[in-house]
Amino acid sequence: MAAPMSDGIGIANLPNQRHKIVAKRGAHFTLMVVGESGLGKTTLINTLFSTELSSAKNYSRRHHKQLDKLTEIEIIKAELEEKQFKTKLTVIDTPGFGDYVNNRDSWTPIIDFIDDQHEAYMRQEQQPQRKDKIDLRVHACLYFIRPTGHTLKPLDIETMKRLGTRVNLIPVIAKADTLTQNDLHLFKQRIRETIAAQGIRIYQPPIESDDEAGAEHARILQDAMPFSIIGSTEDVTTADGRVVKGREYLWGVAEVENENHCDFRKLRSLLIRTHMLDLISMTEELHYENYRQAQMETRKFGEQKPRKFENPKFKEEEEQLRKRFTEQVKAEEARFRQWEQHLIQERDRLNKDLEMAHSAIKGLEAELDNLQVGYGRGTNRR
Repeated sequence: MAAPMSDGIGIANLPNQRHKIVAKRGAHFTLMVVGESGLGKTTLINTLFSTELSSAKNYSRRHHKQLDKLTEIEIIKAELEEKQFKTKLTVIDTPGFGDYVNNRDSWTPIIDFIDDQHEAYMRQEQQPQRKDKIDLRVHACLYFIRPTGHTLKPLDIETMKRLGTRVNLIPVIAKADTLTQNDLHLFKQRIRETIAAQGIRIYQPPIESDDEAGAEHARILQDAMPFSIIGSTEDVTTADGRVVKGREYLWGVAEVENENHCDFRKLRSLLIRTHMLDLISMTEELHYENYRQAQMETRKFGEQKPRKFENPKFKEEEEQLRKRFTEQVKAEEARFRQWEQHLIQERDRLNKDLEMAHSAIKGLEAELDNLQVGYGRGTNRR
């Protein structure tokens, strides 16, 4: 009888095989950033991935687009490589969000984009050929909160409620170096209380019971939410001579990767180093499946999705058309009233002329009668 193999049948090598497949194919990750202009979204993305994915925007021009009142969608694609492992990165920016006096429905283009990507992927899965599928499903959404020190604004609450049911929502406090440590702690606490009271769903790193170190790291990440962020791609020199990424002030340097200053390293760990695959899996197994199930329950196989016209741009155009139509109706009514007045005046004039004509006829008839009477008397005298 042959001696049993000491290394088993080889099932334990499957993770190694999987590693080779993943290393060969690479990965793709789609990240969305949502927030008002001027909160450092572009700077943070460039800092996260240590490259200039997007150039800084000129926010002085945003006021020239006030009439548009429309949140736009910008797609930035890049291929990153580290230690011969390639990742296709897609960043979805949302310029125009929250920049107007009336921000009602400004979240609609963002929500529609997320839903449209689920819809496009589902349609591709229903095709006979599914080899080269285009996948822009959003794996994580960073929602930037203005560092007011108070709490979430109504716009933040309404938008985060809608995003939380569709995507892995990760709230971040932008420009955390503008708040003191005490104010930042209180601000975080108020945001957590508001999120809990409003039932907003945010991404929670899973806690694995069989991995104590990983579970402890996940707890640290959960406790740090919403992450306080400082973004900077500039090298500055600290008082002790170190060259770091950060922002220089009169009182010193706010370091991007110093955990005593902000949560940048925790956010980077969550997005890239420890939970990127979980974010991708959650998108596939939870958010996409929820969308797919909801659509399959209400539509026949292969049936097109009915289009919604709730886009703020369509509403604005509809309002303008309604206003123009109302103005045209009022103008026509005013013109008809003028014609009516003219007709009434003409009728009154004709009636007056007719009365005068009747009076003249009666006068002539009276004169004729008088003449006939006078003529009759003259005949009798003869």
